[in-house]
Amino acid sequence: MNGFLIDLDGTLYRGHEPIPGAAEFLQWLQQEQLPYLLVTNNSSRTPEQVAEHLQALGMEVPAAAVYTSSQAAAQYLTEQRAGKRVHIIGEAGLRIALDAAGFEEGTTPDYVVQGIDRSFSYEKLTTAVRHLSHGATYVLTNPDRLLPSDGGLMPGAGTLAASITAASGVEPVVIGKPSPIIMAYAIERLGLPAADVWVIGDNVHTDIRGGAMAGCRTALVLTGVATPDNVHEQLASAGLTPDLICNDLPHFISLL
Repeated sequence: MNGFLIDLDGTLYRGHEPIPGAAEFLQWLQQEQLPYLLVTNNSSRTPEQVAEHLQALGMEVPAAAVYTSSQAAAQYLTEQRAGKRVHIIGEAGLRIALDAAGFEEGTTPDYVVQGIDRSFSYEKLTTAVRHLSHGATYVLTNPDRLLPSDGGLMPGAGTLAASITAASGVEPVVIGKPSPIIMAYAIERLGLPAADVWVIGDNVHTDIRGGAMAGCRTALVLTGVATPDNVHEQLASAGLTPDLICNDLPHFISLL
C-alpha cells in the first residue's frame, strides 16, 4: 500500500483559492482508504486552523491528518529530554504546540524556538541573542526565507533566522522541510516504509529534496513555486529529478 505526504500551499491551495482538482484528490485518497498526512512548514497555524481553512475552500480533512512544523518542533524537543524551559519567537501555532507538549516560557531557557513572527523586532532579536550567548539551543521550525501572500512575497521564518544567526553566530537545528527531522516524524505517523511513501509538493527545494533525502518517492506538481514555465530552471538549480512531474493532482493520479 502507498502512503502520501502532501504539501499545502501551492499544492492544495494558493492563499485563499483552492487549486483545481485538489478537493477531488483528497476525496480519492479517502475513498480508497489510503494513508495520508498533510505536512506543512507553516508554524503559525494549529492543525485545527489548517483544517478549518481547508474546509472553507471545500476540502474536508480532519485536524489529525495535518502535521505542522510546530508540532514537529515540539516532538523534537520532547525527545531531547534536555529541559522544559523555552523562549518562543513565533505565533499561536508554535505557542500552542509547545504548551501542549509541556514546555514553559522562562527567563533562563534551555531552547530558543523560532518560527514565523510577523511582529519580530530589534528587541526580540536582542533577547534571542542573549539567551543563545548563555547556552540555549537554537531550534528553527522551518527554513523558508520567503512566503507567498495575497500582496506578494513576504519574509519567512528563515529570513528572521538569518538575522539571529548573523548576530549570535549560532546555527539553528532546522525542523521543517527539507530537514530529515520532520520527514522522519511524518513517515513514522503513516506507519509505512519510506519506499512506500509518495511526497507530493510544488517546491523542489523543500518538498522534493526532503522526500528524496528521506528515501521516499517524489512527485512535483506545477501549481505553485514550480510552474510549466520555470520547472526546468527549478530542477537545474536544485540538482534534483523527481520521480514524477505532474501538471496537477489529477494528473498525478493518472500516472500512478
